[in-house]
Amino acid sequence: MEALRLSAKVMQEAGGALPFSVYSSVEEQRIVNVPIIKPMLICVLGGSKRLGSRGEIECPAGSFILLSNRPGINMRNIPGDVEYTALIVEFEYEDFNCLPPRKGRSESFVQGDINPAIERSLQQFVEWSAFAPPAMWGVRRQEILQLLYHLGYEQVSEVIEPPSLSHKLHGLVCADFSVDHNVDVLASTLALSESTLRRKLAAEGTTLQAIKDRARLGFGLHLVQTTLDPIGRIAERCGYQSQSRFTDKFKQLFGVTPTELRRTRMSDSGEKLAEQGLNRFSAVA
Repeated sequence: MEALRLSAKVMQEAGGALPFSVYSSVEEQRIVNVPIIKPMLICVLGGSKRLGSRGEIECPAGSFILLSNRPGINMRNIPGDVEYTALIVEFEYEDFNCLPPRKGRSESFVQGDINPAIERSLQQFVEWSAFAPPAMWGVRRQEILQLLYHLGYEQVSEVIEPPSLSHKLHGLVCADFSVDHNVDVLASTLALSESTLRRKLAAEGTTLQAIKDRARLGFGLHLVQTTLDPIGRIAERCGYQSQSRFTDKFKQLFGVTPTELRRTRMSDSGEKLAEQGLNRFSAVA
């Protein structure tokens, strides 16, 4: 498991697009309302994880959990003898076409242990990412799903939920955060009238503004967890002209500020490096 943990971290630190992410922390993290827009596989490689409003779902080191594309979930990331580390793979809806049709009701999650076969598959997935073109990423994601299915986790075929209108709008917003994404343009893209779009969103219990906020802030959460970019730069990348506005909205949704969350990720030396990056960003700005 240690080899997988180190390989994944080295790949992420090298930069560039990858079909996975690595989240880590040296202090406990408590994050509420984490958006799960697409089915997500979380493999805990160090420390432990607790999910749910009361932390009722336990994920110790050496375990995995495949989450359904549900609105959001509360998370606690807890370091142990080593830092908390999780390998995260986000699936596309079409990835599940390789599995037999689901037989029963939908499952909110599937959980299990990372046995040698799963570990080996993940190791190959990480190493293969160094040279494989993005067009082939789906092939390996499907291999992971099929392996889980044939190892006895047949519920993986029941995790996927058909993408709702909210999911589709979330994808359109994420495609370009520099665009305002007016309701008339989005409605036209989806071949809907504005009134129909608003009515359907109301039936799903949300609004276009809420979707835009969750998309931008979800991307911000990812950047805070996986990069050392200054918070001001992250705010810009998420479409916010004001860092304070981004921080306020981030705290409202996730229950923690970007800076507070960043501090849980690193030792004192790492924090100094991040501060140096912030100072350079401020000088340029």
